[in-house]
Amino acid sequence: MRVIQTVKRPLILLATVVLAQVLLLAFQIKRGEVRLIRVAALWVVSPVQRGGTSLIDGVAGAWNRYVGLRNARQENEVLRKELADLKLRMAQLEGNAAEAKRLQALLAFREANADVPMVAARVVGAGASDTSRTVYIDRGEADKIRKNMGVITPDGVVGKVLETFPKTGTSLVLLLTDKESGAGALLANSRTFGIIRGTGEPTVELRNVSNDQDVAIGETVLTSGLDQIFPKDLPLGTVVSAEKGNPFKVIRVKTAARLDRLEEVLVLLTQHETPGKKEDATATPPKQ
Repeated sequence: MRVIQTVKRPLILLATVVLAQVLLLAFQIKRGEVRLIRVAALWVVSPVQRGGTSLIDGVAGAWNRYVGLRNARQENEVLRKELADLKLRMAQLEGNAAEAKRLQALLAFREANADVPMVAARVVGAGASDTSRTVYIDRGEADKIRKNMGVITPDGVVGKVLETFPKTGTSLVLLLTDKESGAGALLANSRTFGIIRGTGEPTVELRNVSNDQDVAIGETVLTSGLDQIFPKDLPLGTVVSAEKGNPFKVIRVKTAARLDRLEEVLVLLTQHETPGKKEDATATPPKQ
């Protein structure tokens, strides 16, 4: 019996509270006041609404960032490709400009030496041996090229023709830096004679110059014409070092022509011109 009474008391209290709330609500509605309902509704709905809005904003923001990132990546790929194409195009234009400059220099040199027969050639390959310094040019016997003809650029001496190949229309050129190469030389200031010899390295040696001879660093070395291959006074290079040796000075010379960047050359079609006589290109070239 006591248990039943204990259970009834909360129920009666709950019923009383609910009834009071209903009466209060009815009273407010009757007076046209719904503020309490609005407050209660907002208090219940607002957290849900704020949570939903935050979720929707988060999803929308993430989607927008994903779409934006994807578009940015696509745009970056397009920009990278365009940049690569522009770099390639620029390199081609720079190459064309450099080639035009070289060809202009060759043309100007030929015009300035119109009385000297020569033919232009392109370098098409390099020697396969590590111990030799040779290149192949796209001119051969059909172009009247013969062994021992001098090969030059507007900058200076390159070397001499070592061999021609009739079937391929090419020739092998022995560069000035090869150990087997050489040329008659003289110092521009003192007009002292010597011999240029290749070393297999980027520089060459000027030999047979007396220890008593003053040799200045930076002095120009020219062809002497005594080898009967190169005309006199063509640039061979400049002195980079000079020391006393036994029995002659040890003189290192940097070549005037950039032998590591050869692309076009000129082949002299006549041998050295001696006083009162000009040897024909078809004549047997003298031995060095």
